[in-house]
Amino acid sequence: MKKADYDDKALILDILTESFKNNRSVNYIASSSGNNEDKVRALMDYSFEVCRRFGDVYLSDDREAVALVLYPDRKKTNLSMIMLDVKLVLNCIGIANIGKALKRESSIKKLQPQVPMYYLWFIGVHPDKQGRGIGSQLMNELILESQKMKRPVYLETSTLTNIPWYKKFGFDIYNELNLSYNLYFLNRGYVS
Repeated sequence: MKKADYDDKALILDILTESFKNNRSVNYIASSSGNNEDKVRALMDYSFEVCRRFGDVYLSDDREAVALVLYPDRKKTNLSMIMLDVKLVLNCIGIANIGKALKRESSIKKLQPQVPMYYLWFIGVHPDKQGRGIGSQLMNELILESQKMKRPVYLETSTLTNIPWYKKFGFDIYNELNLSYNLYFLNRGYVS
């Protein structure tokens, strides 16, 4: 895997939009009015920008898989972040859904431990390339990176069928949140 740069952004947004356009958790955030795919892409754009500032963006060597990693303890509020938040509201969430989105984020933060973590915000493989081991290879590399940093990996998923895949890498469910769907919280500690 390699750290992505801005030249990779369009490809990364394409992969993530295609991978998550039917995801329940993503669609809970994206307002229901207008073009859903555009709203999902706006969310992925926001996530890419946040991870470029306060985490890492990885692209698999074959450029078919992406991971957005955030280090929440490094995230800071500044003018740039406020502008990104406003852009997210206008292009994805919608003014009418701000309360719902804020309540969701608050509920998630309450269930996440307040420790330095390797937060795997999104991992996606282009749908045409899934089932070939590309995502597994990327996950193995992410786990090694988290171990080097001595940070446990945390993530959430609303896709029940993904849980056995995560468990294959040593993840365990540590909590669950019921919104209009179930959101499962998983973690994997690092081995020192």
